[in-house]
Amino acid sequence: VELTNLPRQILYGPADVGQPKIEAAARALGRLNDLVAYELHHLRVSPDNVRALVAGYDVVVDGSDNFPTRYLLNDACVSLGKPLVSGAIYKFEGQVSVFNYQGGPTYRCLFPEPPSAAEAPDCNTTGVLNVLPGLIGTVQATEALKVVLGLGDVLSGRLWVLDTLSFQSRTLRFKRDAVQSAINLDTANPTDYFDVSCAPTPANTLLTSSELRALLADAMPPLLLDVRNPLEYQRRHLPGAVLLPLPQLPARAAEVPRQGPVVVYCQSGVRSAQAVALLRDLGYENVRTLSGGLEEF
Repeated sequence: VELTNLPRQILYGPADVGQPKIEAAARALGRLNDLVAYELHHLRVSPDNVRALVAGYDVVVDGSDNFPTRYLLNDACVSLGKPLVSGAIYKFEGQVSVFNYQGGPTYRCLFPEPPSAAEAPDCNTTGVLNVLPGLIGTVQATEALKVVLGLGDVLSGRLWVLDTLSFQSRTLRFKRDAVQSAINLDTANPTDYFDVSCAPTPANTLLTSSELRALLADAMPPLLLDVRNPLEYQRRHLPGAVLLPLPQLPARAAEVPRQGPVVVYCQSGVRSAQAVALLRDLGYENVRTLSGGLEEF
């Protein structure tokens, strides 16, 4: 848990800073209701473990902040016949829908293909109204209860969108697509889950903290490329690191030396993995990502 998480992630308080999020969240929820059993999974969801994780539950609630995880969870829910309660936020807007519910549309029926890494900024690069995650999360919890209890009209085939600036909401209807709804873990394009913290990254691109420290102590250390936003960079960055925010990388990739070696890092490893994928698509070979980002360095 980081100090910057506190304004928008309502389960955490100042005493939780520096603690694993999963443990802090379980403690907070336990204080609210100690009759509920909370199972903690100290791992990152990936194509290798998602099937086993999802199989043990009746409903999946997606609170992730990146597209590869959303597609991975959707495809797992399709494979295992589980409903998926999905929520997303962007600046002042949030949205909720329930996918794969009783033969209804899936996430891919609404969004057939993931956007490119540069087109999918996160809260750290675009910002979000602090109260919005709590609002959308509460709506997701409502839909999850409706699914479990069989109450009301579940948001299946409908996308509920909230604009907090006007506080007006609208509901968009969409239909099940025969082709997209059939895509699951066994038939999906593996690159839909590629090069993010929740998916397996090629071993030759991953760099552990200890490995990076050893490289930095070498007579010819690698170039450090920080792909976070300027405010994050100002708060803390590795000595000698060059700032190049991820949204600017496609237009400024020529500034990155091709001869390498280059080590890309961000806060958690998500954006740096996306940056490495983008650079490799452009023909860069000697470029690696810091696993876990600054949070684990």
